[in-house]
Amino acid sequence: MLTDIGVNLLSPSFDKDRENVLSAAAAAGVSKLIITGSTVSDSEKILGYVASDAVAHAQVQCKTTAGVHPHNAKDWNSPALTRLQELAVQGGKTIVAIGECGLDYNRNFSPPDAQRSSFEDQLALAAQLGKPVFLHERDAFDDFSAILKKYRSGLPGAVVHCFTGTAAELETYLALDCYIGITGWICDERRGSHLIPLIQQIPADRLLLETDSPYLIPRNMPGHRKSGRNEPRFLPHIAAFAAEVLGKTPEQIANETSENAARLFGL
Repeated sequence: MLTDIGVNLLSPSFDKDRENVLSAAAAAGVSKLIITGSTVSDSEKILGYVASDAVAHAQVQCKTTAGVHPHNAKDWNSPALTRLQELAVQGGKTIVAIGECGLDYNRNFSPPDAQRSSFEDQLALAAQLGKPVFLHERDAFDDFSAILKKYRSGLPGAVVHCFTGTAAELETYLALDCYIGITGWICDERRGSHLIPLIQQIPADRLLLETDSPYLIPRNMPGHRKSGRNEPRFLPHIAAFAAEVLGKTPEQIANETSENAARLFGL
């Protein structure tokens, strides 16, 4: 049974059939989902959703993160930090990590200084609460890694979500004892082929799998790309591709990555 560590389940893309998405995931062999929080208000809504009857009756276990994505760092302030802390405490074991937090200089939807401030505050909060962090980095490696190094020793764990970087960046993250999240990006021959040799350098006990749905539908998956919407039920395709690259069976990959997720997030 697989664990999808990154699902944007409250995306409007799922508004019409969210419960069906959960059922389809369970039917495909995805037994656990971690729903990503990207703003304080979204994190609050996700926490409420995970506690709802719809999820209680689903055949898939749902947990969540709580945090502010770097795109939304322009809205970060002291009240946001206070509310995020309240949510993380209120959520107890349902909220398994702080994030999605980090730096994104690719689009700069928020000013870099605001991103850095939000990132540092959330790392400090995670260390204070004893929770791992769910991390985002794009075109910001130098600042991101420097900030993470300052806080890493105080954090119980960290995953670099949706890793798409270089060999040198991977080496740095592994040296910081980070888990590495691999998405359907690796299935894209146009922009993800460089990940094929890199995934072979990730220790078996540091690899995690995710869809980042509804984004990043695997490009080499026949019959589904027309919709453009990724779903947790497609995680087995990513796992099978990773297994082929690593010379393992899909069952081995499912077991190893699910054990890693359980260890990192306390599932």
